[in-house]
Amino acid sequence: MAARLKEKFEKEIRPNLVKELGLKNPMQAPRVEKVVVNMGLGEAIQNGKILDASLEQLTAITGQKPVVTKARKSIANFKLRQGQSIGAMVTLRGDRAYEFLDRLLNVALPRVRDFKGVSPKAFDGKGNYTLGVKEQIIFPEINYDRVEKIKGLNITVVTTARNDEEGRVLLRHLGMPFRQ
Repeated sequence: MAARLKEKFEKEIRPNLVKELGLKNPMQAPRVEKVVVNMGLGEAIQNGKILDASLEQLTAITGQKPVVTKARKSIANFKLRQGQSIGAMVTLRGDRAYEFLDRLLNVALPRVRDFKGVSPKAFDGKGNYTLGVKEQIIFPEINYDRVEKIKGLNITVVTTARNDEEGRVLLRHLGMPFRQ
């Protein structure tokens, strides 16, 4: 079964994008290519258990096993050695990406305290959007009692949009709550 947001995209959002952007072909409409969820774990240098707990939480949030990211070079001031595990990331594509976006927009973001919307300026110039989340506990999959340390995540939505304006229009139609 296709993700709820993907079905909505195919039936409602894509035709609206074609009209709004004045495109000739519906296949030109921007769409979500992938969603990358990244968790930087600098504290894992001193405490190895943090990495295991974070991998477990990232798996619960995304429904996919994360890849452990390693340091590319040594930095003496941070007591960091090349090859040391310092983070975790997941790349979601297709139905999983839409499923994750649906949960992020409709369940997780409304749970953020004093939420006024996300910044409309966090585009990279090519239509991709990056969002920082301060606490992983806004996701309902995380069991609050088992969390040792509250950590943040970066969520990047990679789109096929040609510029920021097209990306902004796509995300607005998908339900991204931009600040005014």
